[in-house]
Amino acid sequence: MAAVLTKAGCFVAIIILGWVLRRIGFFKEEDFGVIAKIVLRITLPASIVYSFSDKQISPSMLLLSVFGFLLGIGYIGIGFLISFGKSKEEKAFSVLNISGYNIGNFTLPFAQSFLGPAGVVTTSLFDTGNAFICLGVSYSVAAMVQRGEKFSVVKILRDLMKSVPFVTYITMALLALLHIRLPSPVISFAGLLGNANAPMAMLMLGVGFKISGDSSQIHSIVKILTVRYGIAVLVSLGCFFLLPLDLEARQTLALLAFSPIASAAPAFTGELGGDSGLSSAVNSLSIVISLFCIVAVLLLIL
Repeated sequence: MAAVLTKAGCFVAIIILGWVLRRIGFFKEEDFGVIAKIVLRITLPASIVYSFSDKQISPSMLLLSVFGFLLGIGYIGIGFLISFGKSKEEKAFSVLNISGYNIGNFTLPFAQSFLGPAGVVTTSLFDTGNAFICLGVSYSVAAMVQRGEKFSVVKILRDLMKSVPFVTYITMALLALLHIRLPSPVISFAGLLGNANAPMAMLMLGVGFKISGDSSQIHSIVKILTVRYGIAVLVSLGCFFLLPLDLEARQTLALLAFSPIASAAPAFTGELGGDSGLSSAVNSLSIVISLFCIVAVLLLIL
C-alpha cells in the first residue's frame, strides 16, 4: 500500500511542481500547448506502443472492453445533460472533461498491487474499450458540438483518423490480435519515450492549472466533479453487487469506477481552443479525489 500511495503522491507532487514553475516564470502560460503536443503526439503514442509489446488480445475476451466503451459513451451523454441550454463551447467542455478514465497511469498500479493477475487482466480489457473514448471519440464528439455540426459517424471516424494516439492504439491492437510483434529496438525506443508520459502528463496539468476565481468556473468544477463521482458510486456498487462475474472481476470494476478523468482531456481541450486552465484544474482535482476514493474502496472490498 505504501509504495502505491507514494507513486500516486508523486503524481500530485509533479502537478504542484508544474504549477509552481509557471507561477515563478519558468514556464509561460502558452507553454501548456507545447507540452500538450508532446504528450499527445510523442509520449502517449510511445506509451501505447510499449504497453502493447507484451499484451495478448483474444476476440473472446472483449466483453469487458465493450463495457468500458459503453460506460464512456454514457458519460458523454451525461456531459450533454449537465450542459443543457449552455453555449456550444460549454457543451463541448463538459463532454470532453467528464468522460474517459485515466487507468494506465493511475489505477493500474493499484490493481497490480492489490488485485493480482485477475485484476490486471480485467483492468486491461476494460481499458481497451475506455481507450476509444479517451483517445478520440470524446474529442470528436466535442469538436462536432463546438462546430455546431449534426451528429455523424462519418465525421467521428474522420476525426479519429486524425488523432495520433487513436491511430497508434488501433494499429497496435490489430498487431496484437494478429500476434505480430514489433522489433525489439522499436519497443525499447518506445519504452524510453513512453516512460516519460505519466510525468509529462502530470507536469502539463500543473502548468495549465489556472482558476480565475470566477464563480462560474467554481460552479463548473463542482458540477462536473459532483456528477462524475456521484455516478462513480452508482457504477461501483452496481458492478460489485449486480454483475454476474467472478469476485476478482467485480472488485476490479468497483475500483476502476473511481479512476480519475482521462489525462488527455486538458490537451484535447486546448486543441479545441477551450479553457485548458479550467480543464487542468478539473483533472488535477479528480486525481486527488480518486486517490482517496480508491483507497476507501480497497479497504471495503479486501
